[in-house]
Amino acid sequence: MTGDQLESTRQALREAVAHAERASELARLLDAAQAKIADAERVTEELRGVRELLSETEERLEAANAAEEKLRKDLAEQRYQAEVARWKLSSVQVARWSRLGDAIKTGKSNPVRLARGLRGAAKPAKRPTAPKRQPVPRKSGDKAVVPGASFQATSSVRTVGGRSVKLKPFRVPTGPNTRPHLTAAVIATPHGEALLRYEWRQSTGFTPKDFARVLAAEVPHLLLVESVTEGPWAPELREPGQGLRALLSWCAERGIRTVFWHTGGEVAGFVAAARLFEHVVTALPKSVGAWGAALAAQEPEPGRRAPSLGILPFAIQPRVHNPLPLAGDRFERVLSLEELLPGHLSYPDVLTSYRWPVAVDCPPGTEPWRMAELAACGTSIGSEPDPRRAHLALRQAYASGTMTNKVDDLLDAIGLPSGRATLNISVIMIDRGDLDYTLAQVAPQKGVVQLVLLSDVPDAAARARAALPDQVHVTVRRPDPGLTTGGMLNRALDLCQGDLVAVMDARDRYGEHYLTDLSRAFLFASADIVGKAAYYAHLRDVAATVLRQPSAEYSYLPDVAGATLLARRAVLRGIGFADVSENWADVLMRQCRADGIKVFSADRFGYVCLRDRDRWLLGSAQLVDYGPADPHALI
Repeated sequence: MTGDQLESTRQALREAVAHAERASELARLLDAAQAKIADAERVTEELRGVRELLSETEERLEAANAAEEKLRKDLAEQRYQAEVARWKLSSVQVARWSRLGDAIKTGKSNPVRLARGLRGAAKPAKRPTAPKRQPVPRKSGDKAVVPGASFQATSSVRTVGGRSVKLKPFRVPTGPNTRPHLTAAVIATPHGEALLRYEWRQSTGFTPKDFARVLAAEVPHLLLVESVTEGPWAPELREPGQGLRALLSWCAERGIRTVFWHTGGEVAGFVAAARLFEHVVTALPKSVGAWGAALAAQEPEPGRRAPSLGILPFAIQPRVHNPLPLAGDRFERVLSLEELLPGHLSYPDVLTSYRWPVAVDCPPGTEPWRMAELAACGTSIGSEPDPRRAHLALRQAYASGTMTNKVDDLLDAIGLPSGRATLNISVIMIDRGDLDYTLAQVAPQKGVVQLVLLSDVPDAAARARAALPDQVHVTVRRPDPGLTTGGMLNRALDLCQGDLVAVMDARDRYGEHYLTDLSRAFLFASADIVGKAAYYAHLRDVAATVLRQPSAEYSYLPDVAGATLLARRAVLRGIGFADVSENWADVLMRQCRADGIKVFSADRFGYVCLRDRDRWLLGSAQLVDYGPADPHALI
């Protein structure tokens, strides 16, 4: 090998070594870069989780602050009303006629005292100054306590098939209560608490150590203890201890009814504690026989009577088991019950999950109460979503009895007043020439106590009484041709006696469940007017059935169709109907918006708007079918 070749080879080797060193350095740099990228991805993922957690925390803090502010305003108003009551009483007491009456009463047997009292009463007295509204000040350093804030959903992420889905949790309402005159001290599971917390003013969270101090702040009328297996009371229920006996003695001294509620577990595990109560009720009808035998097997302790035995089954609670949707669309997938409700969810999170998917496929043997709660939330049960079947299941869930109905039975059985507000309905209808058709729309409706009918048919009253159930009071007036439609509705409204007032259009068709479905919204919506913004219509000239605003179901909206109006009577009287014949409903809805009156749109079913032709309606709605609307709307 020549010297030039040798040098060339050496040069090539040096270059190869240099390239190898550079390649090694590049590989090292690449590994370092990939490690940094992996670290960055991990940090990014952690940051995303922190952001989600921060977002959830901010939402919960905002909700808590809003609840606190509302409570502060309510407290300020209650204090103001109390001051007004005291001011009125003081004003009456210093009034001359009141002081003269007092003088005559105290001096009627003593002329000298009478004369002295009359002279004093004749002198002018300074009247007290009327109170003014004052805000409740915030106390620095005080912890804000928001009733119900601890009973809220805590998870906004669900995982299905390895995929994480973010959703906005259902906001568990803090009220109102069905029976504000009644206070109950309750020891219950989160599920039991959710079912009962709206039925009365409810005290919870007390323990065997502090119950006397906590309950003394508002002495309850009733103590209800569920068969809990966790928490400070669980050991006391497994083997009655000093804490449970002291609690029941405290109640007995004050005449407080005591009820033990068995919702799960073996009867034998709770019978010793249950014997100490005045009443035993079970949520499981199949366990009634076992309870009867267990309670009869042993004589009660000296000084105690054997407890009565009854049933308090699980039922839906309208305030939380209702079709109010989550923000955004439902998850477009049918989930199994196991996917929907993983074991780690709290019950408020369960209430969120109920509303999440389009449908849930429940296996055989699923508890009936679970199926009812799902159905009441408007979720299809089965292998595919079906709005009609979902609506029928919702209706059946409510028809089977709500927790309010079950608590009525409990209170009646233990001797406490079960009175509560009612939702009786007065119906207003203007006859348009076919009285039989008009009456046929009202006759099958439930919950109606009065029909106010405007008709010029001579025997309208007799025909109406014959067509309607005996309990419906019929009021018939002849329409005044000089009045507008709004004017006639105002006259009819003055005659209404029901808690709610429905305006029904004699041109349209109403299903037999129309008012039952519509009035149900008052059990869970915080609105004074309910109607339908989503509804079916049939246009005879083109034989077309259309659906208006299908996305407007179960939502607060600016307006609803006038022919579907159902309102609280006092609120409707306060607004009144405009003195117009056309578009009276539009004017009414504008007045509601101006006055801040909430309007709620219910479901799409049970009503059909019938018109010969309506180009606006045809152009603004979704075509459903060329054919009758009844098969679609009346279920």
